[in-house]
Order: sequence, then structure tokens, then C-alpha cells
Amino acid sequence: MEEGKEVKSFKEIGIVEQLIEACDSLGWKTPFKIQADAIPQALQGKDIIGIAQTGTGKTGAFALPILQSLLNAPQPFFALVLSPTRELAIQIAEQFQALGSGIGVKSAVLVGGVSQVQQSIELGKRPHIVVATPGRLVDHLSNTKGFSLRNIKYLVLDEADRLLNEDFEKSLDVILNAVPRDRRTYLFSATMTKKVKKLQRACLRNPVKIEATHDLIVRNLKQQLYVVSAKHKDYYLVHILTEKSGSTSMVFTRTCESTRHLSLMLRNLGFGAIPISGQMTQAKRLGSLNKFKAGECNILICTDVASRGLDFPFVDMVINYDIPMNPKDYVHRVGRTARAERSGVAISLMNQYELEWFNQIEIHIGGIKMPKIEPQEEEVMLLAERVREAKRLSVMKIKEMGGHKRRGGEADEEEADKFHGKNKKSSSYNKSKRR
Repeated sequence: MEEGKEVKSFKEIGIVEQLIEACDSLGWKTPFKIQADAIPQALQGKDIIGIAQTGTGKTGAFALPILQSLLNAPQPFFALVLSPTRELAIQIAEQFQALGSGIGVKSAVLVGGVSQVQQSIELGKRPHIVVATPGRLVDHLSNTKGFSLRNIKYLVLDEADRLLNEDFEKSLDVILNAVPRDRRTYLFSATMTKKVKKLQRACLRNPVKIEATHDLIVRNLKQQLYVVSAKHKDYYLVHILTEKSGSTSMVFTRTCESTRHLSLMLRNLGFGAIPISGQMTQAKRLGSLNKFKAGECNILICTDVASRGLDFPFVDMVINYDIPMNPKDYVHRVGRTARAERSGVAISLMNQYELEWFNQIEIHIGGIKMPKIEPQEEEVMLLAERVREAKRLSVMKIKEMGGHKRRGGEADEEEADKFHGKNKKSSSYNKSKRR
């Protein structure tokens, strides 16, 4: 392909007709930049380091060359994809399944929170693609009879910077020792860290580095800052959600407890809010995500479990209810909106205790100073009485459900069940506020 030539189709970058048809069925008419740059190199057998903003087609950039290679030399356990989170692993497997459905591709997902016995049965069917979180994969390497990675041809680390955290270090060492040296390796990430460079030296052979962007924040994302007092933060949150009542929103908090409180409070005010946190079982977490994707609720209250890699192309707004302590978490959070060249807005509610964290975020994203929004305080305070009552009812409900000490996030799950229609009871206040 000539330098500077505009890419007009997947055919131009070497994708075969069967996979082009699969891309077309997914609505992929032309390649994203990371795909256009990485796929030709991957098809030539090169190891790849792919750096691109979230929402710019990274999964397709590694899935398509793997599937095309599988077409040429089909075998079980052809590729292994590692993900730092369960939800992202499931999403990657779904994309492989969608792209490979016409050519008979079988995949298996190995994540925690799901029956290991059932996963062993799936491995017994000898899938072509295995997508896994590191800990659960190591469990199967140790305990599932007959399962081995010795014939893997492709290894992918998605969200590689996160996989190189201490949380995954031991598991990753086990996995790298279990896969063959003669393989293709792809690292994909939104950021290039020192740890990614270290892993590059350890397990890639003369890799090609593909960097599809230099901006951490996409141009079509509108960032706004509200400076609020800690005691009035809920009033501002409700004000923003009311002003943008037709929007699909993700609200990020720092703790699982906050997701529970906020989702209950907002539901008491008549909003379609549902929680997701690491304390919920995997089935309930997926249930909440599926309800959100299907449009059955338009507000997802979440911890950073939902900040990485998940593809919600329709999210209009991200609200940082709590400012993240790590600037990289901010980048991943706001990356849930303004995806695939759509526009979006990211609103941060900063209280007096979070100024230093926010200063670090502005430095990290290139010294950008976010515009401060100052709504009429009198207008916001009109919501105070309603919000206080909704908070009081949510506290009462949490106490009824056993407070914060119930194991396994049962309070979050009961609230999710309530939204899913399994619990029809609701407060008289909530009923009176619904339109």
C-alpha cells in the first residue's frame, strides 16, 4: 500500500472475502487507523505493539489477522487472548465469534465467577480461540486434565499495561512459560508504559510498533469541570442528570459502596440507574451490562471495573462522581464515550479534597485546563430536599438488606434484581416521582 494513500476498504489491507463479509455484517465499512496500520504488518507475520485510544478498533486489529491465519491452517487452541477484566474478555470472545461465525470458529472464555467445570467442558470441545483472565487460565493449566497451551500460534495481551501490574505478575509468568517460543505475539494498549517496553524485550521478536494516535483524549470529547463542595455533590449529580435526561450515562465512583448508594438514590428519584461493581457475582455484573447495552436503563453506576476496554458506542456522557487518584484511570473512564468518531461529554465533580488529583490529571493529558461550569447554585439547591429524602430512603433500604457487610455484594445484587424486574416492591416516594 502506498505511503499516504487513503484506505477505502478491508480488501486493500489484505483481508479475505469471507472476513470482509463478516466485517460488513458488523457495520465495519472501512478500517480504523489502528486496523489499517497493524493488519498488513500482522499478515506478514510480524509481532505487533499496537498503541491506540480506546474505542478505535483495537480488537479488530488483532482478531482479523488471527482469523485469517486460522483459515489457512486450522487447528484447535490456535490463539490465546489475555484480558485484565472478565467483562472485556467476554466482549473480545463475542467479537471473535461474530467475525468467525461464517467460518466455523469456536471460542472459549475462561474467567472467574463462572463454573470452572463448565469451562473445562468447553475446553474439551477444543476451541480455536481461548480468551481468558490470567488467574482463571492458570487455574485451568493446573487443574484441567489434558489442557495445554503448547500448540498456541498467537498470544495477545489486550490492555497490556494493566496486565503488567503486580496483580497479574505471577500468573503472567506461569502463562509465558506455558506457551511456545515459536509464536506470534501482539501487545495492545491505550498507553505505552515502561512495563510494556520491558515485556516487549522479554517476549517479542523484532516487533513493529503501531501508534495510531498521539492524543490521550480524543478531539470529539468535550470535558467539563464542576467545582462543588463534598456535601452538595449529590445535588449537582442529580442536576446534571436531570438537565441531560435523554442521555445515556456512566457514573464512576471510587467504591462499591458508592455504586450501591447512588443507584438506590437515583432510582428513588425516578432515574433508570443500575449498579455494577466488583462485589457482584459475574452473572449479575453481566446482567447489569446487558440491561445497559439493551437500553433498558440509561444510567450505569460503576467502579473502575467498567473503565477498561468495554465497548459502549452509544454512551453520551461520563460523569466522574469521584475523581480518580490515578490519572490513567481518568483517561480510561472518559474513553467510554466519544467512541468511534462520535461526540461525547465527560463531566468531573471535583470537591475540595480532590484538587491535587485533578491537577495531576490535567498534567497527564497534556496540560489541558478544563473549562469550569458554574450553574446557578440557587437552581441546584432547589433539588436539595428531594435528594436528601431519596438518600434517606436509600440508607434505610441498605440497612434492610443487611448494610455494608453482606458478603459477595448481595445488596448490589438485590438492587440489580429489583431493576431486572425480580422484585416488584418500590417505595411510595419512588412511585410518586415516576412519570
